[in-house]
Amino acid sequence: MNYLDFELPIKELEDQLADCKVIGEKSDVDVSETYEQIELKLKKTKQDIYSNLTPWQRVQMSRHPDRPYTLDYINAIFGNSFLELHGDRNFKDDKAMIGGLGKIFDQTYMFIGQQKGYNTKTRQYRNFGMANPEGYRKALRLMKSAEKFNIPVVTLIDTPGAYPGLEAEERGQGEAIARNILEMTRLKVPIITVIIGEGASGGALGIGVGDKVLMLENTWYSVISPESCSSILWRSWEYKEQAASALKLTAKDMKKMKLVDQVVKEPLGGAHADREKTFLNVRDAIVKSFMEFKDLSAKDLVSNRMDKYSAMGVFND
Repeated sequence: MNYLDFELPIKELEDQLADCKVIGEKSDVDVSETYEQIELKLKKTKQDIYSNLTPWQRVQMSRHPDRPYTLDYINAIFGNSFLELHGDRNFKDDKAMIGGLGKIFDQTYMFIGQQKGYNTKTRQYRNFGMANPEGYRKALRLMKSAEKFNIPVVTLIDTPGAYPGLEAEERGQGEAIARNILEMTRLKVPIITVIIGEGASGGALGIGVGDKVLMLENTWYSVISPESCSSILWRSWEYKEQAASALKLTAKDMKKMKLVDQVVKEPLGGAHADREKTFLNVRDAIVKSFMEFKDLSAKDLVSNRMDKYSAMGVFND
């Protein structure tokens, strides 16, 4: 179990709880009362910490090393029904972008998401969740296939951004992302987008246009990361916490500004604290969202989506 710096009081209490249990098992001493007291204190400490997270702490939660990634959601929600599809039919298969078909109950979905790695080897293999142009072109190819067979699209966003390397720019990174945004606005099937971790910049927007945009409680969505914002404005990463607050990047902020449609609750302690509950929450949110759009005609679907995004940023004095 990994702990973030602000979670250290929880670690201390959990260690005390474990030690207390060992003492009770290895001796005749009755530690039940002490155990209950520590347990109550631990519960209260968790509630105090997780109910008062700062924007920067939520950014840290979204990057937690134990947090589930796209493939974890796919395996939990779809199981053996998932069929992964590969390649953009132009350059190569981008391992940072996962895509394929799967079933939730009796409904088939086209599932697309960014995948990070769990260790050094898999992080390199997945390019740290940063897709190249071929990743976005693969995503678009799968969306177009879904449209052809009238299959709803679900996208999972978890990326620190699109890959910024020279070779990505040479192959048209900006054009690939812009093309996806354009094509997603007029796709004739329902699109449900779920932000499960980091939602950074154009890397997120490349698969982020949806009829329903869901955001897990401890995630962030912004045009720039707090560190990059801090380095541009203050020439230092030291002000990342101040930048995180100023960017209004939390799920609560996004919902308030009507940039996302729904905040999906996470278990106490974050998505990694109770993975099964998180997977069920996301699955149920996807199914409920699909039910809202399944009976709409293609024309109404596209029209409503266009209206939704056209209204963003509009305000009255």
